Amino acid sequence: MLDNKIIFITGWTGSWGNELTTQLLERFNPKEIRIYSRGEHKQVEMKQKFGYNSKLKFIIGDVRDKNILWLAMKWVDTVFHLAALKHVPVCEENPWEAILTNVYWTQNVIECAMENNVESVIDISTDKAVDPFNHYGCTKACWEKMIINANINYESNTKFVCIRWWNVIGTNWSVIPLFKKQILENNKITITDPMMTRYLMSTKEAIWLIFNALEYSIWGEVFVMRMPWTTVEVVADTMIDLFWNKDTEKQIIWARPGEKNHEVLVSKNEMPFTRILNEKYFVILPQFASDEMKKKYNDFEKSSMEEFNSHNADYLSLENLKGILKNEKWLWN
Repeated sequence: MLDNKIIFITGWTGSWGNELTTQLLERFNPKEIRIYSRGEHKQVEMKQKFGYNSKLKFIIGDVRDKNILWLAMKWVDTVFHLAALKHVPVCEENPWEAILTNVYWTQNVIECAMENNVESVIDISTDKAVDPFNHYGCTKACWEKMIINANINYESNTKFVCIRWWNVIGTNWSVIPLFKKQILENNKITITDPMMTRYLMSTKEAIWLIFNALEYSIWGEVFVMRMPWTTVEVVADTMIDLFWNKDTEKQIIWARPGEKNHEVLVSKNEMPFTRILNEKYFVILPQFASDEMKKKYNDFEKSSMEEFNSHNADYLSLENLKGILKNEKWLWN
């Protein structure tokens, strides 16, 4: 489905972008992959990692600059949009900047895609957008609505779909690489709240969700993986166990501004529009679902859950998490 296509990726020079690019090159034969981001250093690192692959084109640019974004998106077939301010405390401390990047300038992506007759836009959202408590979640909730509603608000051949992610193992400045760094350097880790719960997924699983959404989507849906959850304390104990340092001190610093104790992946209000795609995925239909969409999903079972949260998801034990982390090659570099 992506063979001989020109693919455009916004803001993906981190671990997600590297994994997406790797799988795009392994599973498909794209004509070109354009990496569009502000980070010069990260782009140089990616060039070196992929051996200056002729299929990769790196463009320095910002989604806030519509002129450059429009030119960079010319002749593109598929857009993966992730460029965002994503750290909860940063968005709490810089609310207007978060609105500009995550809301205001998402409209640039929508308009440039439509004006360039892009076939499809795959938007990467977050669990923080569900019943948002922090400012980051509020901006991403708006982001989701803008992307999904673009399917009906404008006369365009471009199709839009959302994928709702949560905590991807090993992303830049996330808890697992942070714990590793703290253990190796200071033999002490900082824990916000031991009983705080989080969903966890690997980068490979995150990319699989993207490809499944591309395969199944009519456009206008939100796709959610039914991921297991664990506590921050289990993550900490797993990392201590893996790095053989039993005397590591755990310092509790409590939740940072804007952080939830527990996350929800599908809300009570969304459940009536939610279908069980298979044992791994939910799909949330838009309230303005077309006849084609209703027909496609008519035979899919509705969930009996009131909402999908850490109380009714599978539990990820220390041993299970340890098994997952042992397969994460980056962790041992």
